[in-house]
Amino acid sequence: MSGQPTETAWLKVASVTALVLSGAFGACVKKTDGPSVRLGVTAGPHAQLASEVARLAATRGLNVTVVEFNDYVQPNLALADKSLDVNSFQHRPYLEQQSRARGYEFEAIGTTVTFPIAAYSQSVKQLKDVPENATVAIPNDPTNAARALRLLEREGLLRLSPDAGLEATVNDVTWTKGTLALKELDAAQLPRALPDVSVAVINTNYALEAGLDPVGGSLAREAPDGPYANLLVVRRGDAQRPELQRLAELYHSAEVRAFIESTFKGAVVPAW
Repeated sequence: MSGQPTETAWLKVASVTALVLSGAFGACVKKTDGPSVRLGVTAGPHAQLASEVARLAATRGLNVTVVEFNDYVQPNLALADKSLDVNSFQHRPYLEQQSRARGYEFEAIGTTVTFPIAAYSQSVKQLKDVPENATVAIPNDPTNAARALRLLEREGLLRLSPDAGLEATVNDVTWTKGTLALKELDAAQLPRALPDVSVAVINTNYALEAGLDPVGGSLAREAPDGPYANLLVVRRGDAQRPELQRLAELYHSAEVRAFIESTFKGAVVPAW
């Protein structure tokens, strides 16, 4: 991944554009006299959704400040150092992997949405047309790399070791179509790599940010009912805080479901 500023320095930078309602997607709303929550999200669809939740929260006496980040690492660092109260950007396999690697003591208080990962190309119209010596780009973080590999296996471009599981890596690839080369890149860089590779498997938040169409413009797409529902994550011991429970309830409201369905038109799917 790209170089990372310190947790404190990054949060200061991120907070410049963080308003009660994320400035990129709507007007700031007045604070209420109720409790406050700092919610960390990644830029793009998570931020759009969080902004709508913040708007609804303000009408119900809860102040939600949305803090945006541009990678998958910083939101957990900020939660761990108590710069945030909660974050919403990761699915359970990623949370578990990061908790093992970094010693986080976090827990989930609810699901939010699913972003089925998908394959895109500027040079072929179907995956069966991928040529000899093709390069396929996939995310370089462990859990999303495994998702990409599973999708490519389903589409017949490679085979994985039977015991690879949800943490499959390129080392588990036992066969590829022709002389397929797998190139691991930072997830945020994958849309920009599309002109230089035959296929790229791209996380939906980054695909949407780049103007790609996951529903009508992808070559193959992950099933939405897998283990990759995104979560609202808090520090262990904070799950019963009333303001965080209220936030989780808002994410599961009929208003938010309608917002997801009308805004993302199937590219992002409610996970409850």
